[in-house]
Amino acid sequence: MTQQSESTTSTTTQDADDPASCASPEAAGHLSSPLPPAAPAEAGPRVDARPLADPRPAAVPGHVAEPRPLAEPRPLGEKRLWPRSFADRLTAPLPGLRALARFAREGALRPGTAGLADIPLLPFEPGPLPRVDARTVAVSWAGHASWVVRIGGLTVLTDPVWSRKILGTPARITPVGVAWSALPRIDAVVISHNHYDHLDAPTLRRLPRETPVFAPAGLGRWFRRRRFGQVTELDWWEAAELRGVRFDFVPAHHWSKRSLADTCRTLWGGWVLTAPDGRRVYFAGDTGYGRWFSRIGDRYPGIDLALLPVGAYDPRWWLSDVHCDPEEAVRAAVDLGARRMAPMHWGTFVLSAEPVLEPLTRVRAAWEKEGLPREDLWDLPVGASRVLEASRVPD
Repeated sequence: MTQQSESTTSTTTQDADDPASCASPEAAGHLSSPLPPAAPAEAGPRVDARPLADPRPAAVPGHVAEPRPLAEPRPLGEKRLWPRSFADRLTAPLPGLRALARFAREGALRPGTAGLADIPLLPFEPGPLPRVDARTVAVSWAGHASWVVRIGGLTVLTDPVWSRKILGTPARITPVGVAWSALPRIDAVVISHNHYDHLDAPTLRRLPRETPVFAPAGLGRWFRRRRFGQVTELDWWEAAELRGVRFDFVPAHHWSKRSLADTCRTLWGGWVLTAPDGRRVYFAGDTGYGRWFSRIGDRYPGIDLALLPVGAYDPRWWLSDVHCDPEEAVRAAVDLGARRMAPMHWGTFVLSAEPVLEPLTRVRAAWEKEGLPREDLWDLPVGASRVLEASRVPD
């Protein structure tokens, strides 16, 4: 089936002030620990029921917020015509021959023996999924970028990877934190991009084919070939709505590639999930640090929780354009105006050269240095959950 034959509409939306440029390279294939939890783990999921603060984002020095009207939700399952390439969205050029030669000469994608020695200390504390209702927001970390997000009465999976091993990487170093058999009915899946550690075919095959999928522009064909019947592809700043929950696709500093011949043929990005009562969870997917965070915070003020990647960052000269380090992730949370941050994309797959516990120690130090409340850093063990029970009155 050609792209033309499966499309009925053609749009490529771009931020008026941000000509299509975003996301970026990630050198080779796909790359990604903690200290024991700072305090003894509690039985069952933690609950944060503190009153919600002013919905305006936190002030960022030198930054003036420019709220913009949000896009009207697009129809679910709409088939669309997309450009052949999204390379014009890259925030930084992909590595050239000189960079590849340097990497071959001095690069390392795995930590040494000392960097792997702390694998037994990686926090792994699986527990039961929290009981929720339509007014509850809860997250459970299955590992890497895979979350079980409960919002507005829906159960949403983000970048679900339940496989023990993915192409081109060693087997996972912590088990999946949430057993597949323990999952409730999945109401929706969101995908950030097509790298193998975020788009896992064996895991997705476990889902009923009627499961609604929200995917980046150009990735719908991949799902339709696998007989998923309700696939909604979105461009940056576009949205769709499912049973009162809004799904907004937002830019990221990354790139896409799944084979030798499809570099940047599909888009990449993150997702802002907004409950009917206005509470918001931002799932960044995979991203480097850059201008998009403050602009996302402007458009979606009052983000209650930001799920941000903190791993797969070393060597820095090779990965800085596409992966945040822990300090940059904390800076991103501030730029977003997010009230809370949950680190992810670490402690599951060994994708780069930093010691396996380093992302956790550094993100904790960066959070403290920023003077942010310790209780707002949700540095969960793999398998743990947190619940946000307070409800915001709709405007």
